[in-house]
Amino acid sequence: MGLRSVDDTLHHLLADAQKWCSEDRVLAQCLGAVLADDVYAESNVPPADNSAMDGYALRHVDLILGEPLPLSQRIPAGAIGEPLKLGTAARIFTGAFIPAGADTVIAQEDCEQVDGFVTVSAAASKGQHIRPCGQDITSGQLLLKAGHRLQPADLGLLASLGVSQLRVSSTIRVALMSTGDELCEPGESLAPGQIYNSNRPMLAAMIRALGCELVDLGIVADDPTTTRAALIKARDSADVVISSGGVSVGEEDHVKAQVEALGSLQLWKLAIKPGKPLAYGRLANVPFFGLPGNPVSSFVTFCLLVRPYLLAMQGLTEATAPQWPAQANFDWPKAGSRQEYLRARVTPGDNGLQVDIHPQQSSGALTSVSWCNALAVIPIGCTLQRGDRVEVIFLRDLT
Repeated sequence: MGLRSVDDTLHHLLADAQKWCSEDRVLAQCLGAVLADDVYAESNVPPADNSAMDGYALRHVDLILGEPLPLSQRIPAGAIGEPLKLGTAARIFTGAFIPAGADTVIAQEDCEQVDGFVTVSAAASKGQHIRPCGQDITSGQLLLKAGHRLQPADLGLLASLGVSQLRVSSTIRVALMSTGDELCEPGESLAPGQIYNSNRPMLAAMIRALGCELVDLGIVADDPTTTRAALIKARDSADVVISSGGVSVGEEDHVKAQVEALGSLQLWKLAIKPGKPLAYGRLANVPFFGLPGNPVSSFVTFCLLVRPYLLAMQGLTEATAPQWPAQANFDWPKAGSRQEYLRARVTPGDNGLQVDIHPQQSSGALTSVSWCNALAVIPIGCTLQRGDRVEVIFLRDLT
């Protein structure tokens, strides 16, 4: 297979992502889930005209500055007042329903209350400080569309309508395995030639951040029989399988061959830097991603390709990350044969967004990933000079 462009690869992946099943879930457990159905309001918010201030409700025609009005009732929030008597005012509190007959609320700081009478000292317009019924939401209004990923404010919005349950995409089970005899888990003692496994905790956290259930298969030895057994176990226990390492062309890279033996490989080798040796295929009918073993390559390819695939499976309408223009505070003099994603930090400037890059762009330098808040995109064959425009992808919503 030849090198495929990032855009072509992403198009293929999103077209191949099969929308997942859905389930009913209580509202409190819906954060980060993707709506399976449109949500319409079944009532008005607020449900009735209510006071926006602590103060006094009255008829505007009864208002004469400096002339006291008798107080006929007191209406705290949560109580229903009586219809307002002619020529009187009602003490009212924020959120309380406006009594029938009243059309204006005067803030308490513009009033003086003495011996059961209130005197208004400031001019007022009719209807002021009243939040009308349905001001925020009207019954029948489309609130959220299917394919929307639920955020904390969405849960508050739906709770304001009394919604207690939603239909959302079901949780996707993702099996994760790391390959390599050189890998050692943090907390264990390193033997000569070994390194700590940084991909496993990083990818596991990124998978969970998408609302997926992690099936952690740990480290798999560089052996074809062991690799085959691990892939079969992953296929049978998850809805998507992800491995890191083992998809390059080395003699100890067994994942690619075993995936082809157990299923099919649709993509291999991308025109991307870092991350060239990325594989995608299926184990029977279970999607498989083989990420590069280098930690930065694994991070970048997950953000750009695996993340949108998993979100598309969940039914998210806009699964890909947007790109924004920024001004480069660096030179990039050498044109590459692969599209490059530089670890970058974006900050606001006098002329818009400014972007700097980490001095270490090696595919093994996790310090650059920890430092950055964005990826700067350098297209194939392009160079940059300080001050040029460059497209950036923000990472804060991807991890």
